[in-house]
Amino acid sequence: MDFSTLGYIRLAAVSPRVTLADAQTNAETHAEIAHDIARQGTSLVLFPELSLTGYSCEDLFMQRELQQSVEAALVALAANTAELPCVIVLGAPWMLPDGRLVNCAFVLSAGKVLGAVPKAAIPNSAEFYEQRWFASGQDIDVLVKHRGLGDFSITTRQIFPLGPTAFAIEVCEDLWIADPPGNQHALAGAEIILNLSASPEVVAKCAYRRDLVRMASASRICGLLYASSGATESSKDLVFGGHLIAAENGVLLAESDRFKLEGTHLIADFDWQALRLDRARNATFAGARRPEGYRHIDTSNVAQPLADLRRSYARTPFVPDGDDLTERAEEILSIQATGLARRMIAAGAKRLVLGVSGGLDSTLALLVCLRALEMTKCPNTDLILISMPGPGTSAHTQESVQQIANALALERIEIPIHEAVSAHLQDLSHADTEDLVFENAQARERTQILFDYAGKVGGLVVGTGDLSELALGWCTFNADHMASYAVNASVPKTLVKHLIQYYAHRHANDALKTALQRVINTPISPELTSPTEDGGVGQLTEELIGPYELHDFFLFHLMRSGFSARKIRILAERSFAGVYSQGEITHWLTEFRSRFFSQQYKRTTLPPGPKVGSVSLSPRGDWRMPDEVRPAAKEINT
Repeated sequence: MDFSTLGYIRLAAVSPRVTLADAQTNAETHAEIAHDIARQGTSLVLFPELSLTGYSCEDLFMQRELQQSVEAALVALAANTAELPCVIVLGAPWMLPDGRLVNCAFVLSAGKVLGAVPKAAIPNSAEFYEQRWFASGQDIDVLVKHRGLGDFSITTRQIFPLGPTAFAIEVCEDLWIADPPGNQHALAGAEIILNLSASPEVVAKCAYRRDLVRMASASRICGLLYASSGATESSKDLVFGGHLIAAENGVLLAESDRFKLEGTHLIADFDWQALRLDRARNATFAGARRPEGYRHIDTSNVAQPLADLRRSYARTPFVPDGDDLTERAEEILSIQATGLARRMIAAGAKRLVLGVSGGLDSTLALLVCLRALEMTKCPNTDLILISMPGPGTSAHTQESVQQIANALALERIEIPIHEAVSAHLQDLSHADTEDLVFENAQARERTQILFDYAGKVGGLVVGTGDLSELALGWCTFNADHMASYAVNASVPKTLVKHLIQYYAHRHANDALKTALQRVINTPISPELTSPTEDGGVGQLTEELIGPYELHDFFLFHLMRSGFSARKIRILAERSFAGVYSQGEITHWLTEFRSRFFSQQYKRTTLPPGPKVGSVSLSPRGDWRMPDEVRPAAKEINT
């Protein structure tokens, strides 16, 4: 398939071998690289600052001979790449008719120059001495009519179309100043910002540079492609590493190795559709005043089709990797506990009442309650654990609850619901069958007990339902759907397990660690139908509604990325290749969409709960949708 139809465009950054002050040789190198990279579906190739001459030419920049060779080299490069289906952006000096020399980024396409963007911020401190040679391009707006290169403008305020998206340019120091021109470029409509740089290496500068690029892409809600001069630029006191970086809206897409004498390149696929959506739903970006005086270049550039995709999507996008998980888990637990503690203080609650089932969600809620009590300087005994075994409760989960209570030296109150549910069903003249009414009666009986007990002791009922269940509507309306405060409302199921695992390893004693691991290893179940003959869990949630890892993948890319059903399906097929078949993915995506849209009425009446991530279904915050919407099944395949 053609992945460009899903909103992807492929760009390349190159740090080539450079022969200082030899524009002709460098032009040949640029052309050779561009031809090679264009064959890989790349729509744009970016070279570093002053790459046509080399950044380190110093006083040679003022020599007429070098200036003339630059013009000839640009003409040759434009001609040699005229048939390529990609745009080439490179750096070169240019002498203006009024005698000012400017450090420019040239945009080449179809054998001519579309425009040249001069560097605005000219550094002149520490190792930089650029004001000796170059004038600032801040206020320059010059029309050039050149026999070999065509007519083009030299000005900072230019937007260049690139297929369905558009890019603009800043040069090196322009990114590092207090008011980078890239900010205005983004507001003017550039979804991709290119930065041509010559940034020498010193200890720790690489990390700073990476963070600068990444955060600039976040603040501008853009894709940012950065190309810096390589090792062959190194001269006298300065060493260049050839750092290449691709970032998209705060996420690092790709990064090159450094210090390669032979040069290096980086290829990244940017998602302009996702960027456009994020800009549209960011009210401050959408409402910001747009700059004036931008020139939108008229060009027929088109994006190359993409037979493959050079970016991957994690199977569990809600779960951070490695060390980030430890830091994130601690933060999430603190957010949950702080929200609950504040609600306790506001309500004047003396106790926390929690229904515990031996499953993942109620266990995470229990751990949050302990932390909230610690924050409010209340004893753990102010947490009341109520176990309510019913017709579907297994011996396994009851044992898990007791192990946790014992490890924490907490009392567990057991209130069986068998007789109450049976009497209720008899009152309804309900047949003796384990149907939806049978299941819902258990859930509502438990909720009634929790709220009544909370009223008895002056407590708050702590909700246990998680984000994934809310997305799927996998909760009983006005039963486990309801609570005084829902601490897990923004935590997806795939993350719940990791949070408990983190707590077990970092904060639990041996007995609690064992009990928590037991919960983690227990199959996910609402336990509303009869257990197995040996007392095990009989009702398996993921057999009924599908794997949570798939549903969380669907949820993330629907809510956070704003992807279409077709795009989600295709990306899921790539991410879960070898795990689920295409048929399984299509089936469960259809199920997800059906449940997500049909169950909005439950989310419309949700109790409050802490927002912990960028995806939330709170009707008071991130997600507002009519209850009556129904999806079209054909959208998944079209």
